[in-house]
Amino acid sequence: MLLDNDLIEKAKAYVQTLFENTTAGHGIDHINRVLENALYIAKHEEPTSLDFTLIALSALLHDADDPKLFKTQNNENARLFLSSLDYPKTEQVITIINEVSFSKNKGKKPSSKEAMIVQDADRLDALGAIGIARTFAYGQSHNRSLEDTLKHFHEKLLLLKDLMNTKTGFYLAQSRHEFLLGFLSEFEREMHVIES
Repeated sequence: MLLDNDLIEKAKAYVQTLFENTTAGHGIDHINRVLENALYIAKHEEPTSLDFTLIALSALLHDADDPKLFKTQNNENARLFLSSLDYPKTEQVITIINEVSFSKNKGKKPSSKEAMIVQDADRLDALGAIGIARTFAYGQSHNRSLEDTLKHFHEKLLLLKDLMNTKTGFYLAQSRHEFLLGFLSEFEREMHVIES
């Protein structure tokens, strides 16, 4: 695995500053999990044919211009950082970042194996126990009702397992998907308990 650790450390420092006041499921903890997920998937897919530095930078910067968090245009935050490095694959990073979003890319497959890996890594963090915690944190921070927050499970989260691009991503998603189903089943049961 060839990884430019100097570039990755600089990117980690940048996103740490960029996300220092961001919570509600999209903070630095999410960024770090996506990075770890992406590197894990890459190691278990076709490691010799992959650009690990490109994957890591894209994972770290994938939310740098998320419209839910920042009012930027044309990936300004990511471009600003990458231009400071004189990184030769800036446009590839931007393409990957733009291909990660669930809502913007419905029905589309990412254009490269690296993009598929980063998209899977981000989607994995929307599943399982972490995904549940993030969903409720985001819902609460946006004053969403419990009912509206629960709709998110059916409109997005329960679809993700079957939208995974890689074998490794699909494998990892299965147990997290089952956890979501178990949670929703228990939630439904508790909501409809009839007291005698």
